[in-house]
Amino acid sequence: MNTITSGQSRAELLNLEARAYSKATLRLLPFLFLCYVAAYLDRVNVGFAKLQMLSDLQFSETVYGLGAGIFFIGYFFFEVPSNILMHRVGARVWIARIMLTWAVISAASLLVKTPTQFYIVRFLLGVAEAGFFPGIVLYLTYWFPATRRSRMNALFMIGIPIAGVLGGPLSGWILSAFQGVGGWSNWQWLFLIEAVPSAVLGVITLFYLPNSIRAAKWLSNEEKRVLERNIEQDQAGKGHASIGSVFSNGRVWLMAVIYFCCMMGLYGISFYLPTLIKASGVKSALDVGLLTAVPYACAVVSMLGVAKRADRTGERRWHFALAAIAAALGFFFSTVFASNVVLALLALSVATAGMLATMPVFWTYPSAMLAGGSAAAAIGMINSIGNLAGFVSPSIIGWLKDVTHSTNAGMYFVAAAMLLGAVLALRQPKELVNG
Repeated sequence: MNTITSGQSRAELLNLEARAYSKATLRLLPFLFLCYVAAYLDRVNVGFAKLQMLSDLQFSETVYGLGAGIFFIGYFFFEVPSNILMHRVGARVWIARIMLTWAVISAASLLVKTPTQFYIVRFLLGVAEAGFFPGIVLYLTYWFPATRRSRMNALFMIGIPIAGVLGGPLSGWILSAFQGVGGWSNWQWLFLIEAVPSAVLGVITLFYLPNSIRAAKWLSNEEKRVLERNIEQDQAGKGHASIGSVFSNGRVWLMAVIYFCCMMGLYGISFYLPTLIKASGVKSALDVGLLTAVPYACAVVSMLGVAKRADRTGERRWHFALAAIAAALGFFFSTVFASNVVLALLALSVATAGMLATMPVFWTYPSAMLAGGSAAAAIGMINSIGNLAGFVSPSIIGWLKDVTHSTNAGMYFVAAAMLLGAVLALRQPKELVNG
């Protein structure tokens, strides 16, 4: 809590602080959330395009899995440089640049004809989007101290399940309504239409997003001082190591492995949820799209609830671990009930809710240990390594499906990864990661 300034009572200071955080939350989080919805929609709409694209282009499951995953190779190589550049040049221009380039490349996916072209476009999309997610995670550390960060992370990261809630029915409708329109296949229209929100939001970012507390014209000088003082106090005593030393920090590498396990679950769901629902007996593309909204709606509730409780109690490790264990059980039982639409959907809802609830809690870990440029590098490194799971997960699931003619083995693999993440999270020293 801030030191009470001259002429201010404790109650006045608390009211000033509450008002400042309310303004910051209302001005920043809804907009960042919308940007993430658009980003995630462009990243994973290939899972819906797959339902028609594979037969049109004669792609195998292995080709699809490799193409879906190669996005993360480009993402991996450009993640850390992107985050360091954002820290130096400011969020406003850099986030806008990311959004505009990924919108153009996502739309260009409609031109794909061969596996090689598919791989190239997915790789370039990863390059374009690299830095968005860790950049926003870093940006939130400029505004909110650790005691508020799980909730702020959750308000931003529910963009993932909301993209599922909105994107599933939208994608299903596009696939149902646009087949053959203008001589294009429905999956081509899907890539074009769903790129538009990213382009629009990218332009708005240039005029809307302040680089820092000091640059926010909608805060009074008193409110700015309160928020800046809280951030200074929050970062006091944290490491400001050189950027290079982050790459030799064993604890940062452990966090990267934990996040990799988490992302195995995320991309197992993101790229294969429509396929799993269709395999349970649902035939219509529109019905598949509508039903994919159910697991993601459950995840919105779990993310906000777990994050709020983690901030209130100050406990992080068990909140993460129990959510990861729930996800593993959900993935396992989705195979047991694979031919029953209701029970399979219930299991997939548990898997999605548990897996996504780990994310806002996890991202309090790096900022609890590091600050400044070292935090920027650590967040970028953890996210880039963790997101390699986006290459590994669909590639392995696709290969296992070609070999076994079932997604069950892939779901077992993903469940095991989530369990490993839970075990490793519990090995983090509680005095380091707890609030």
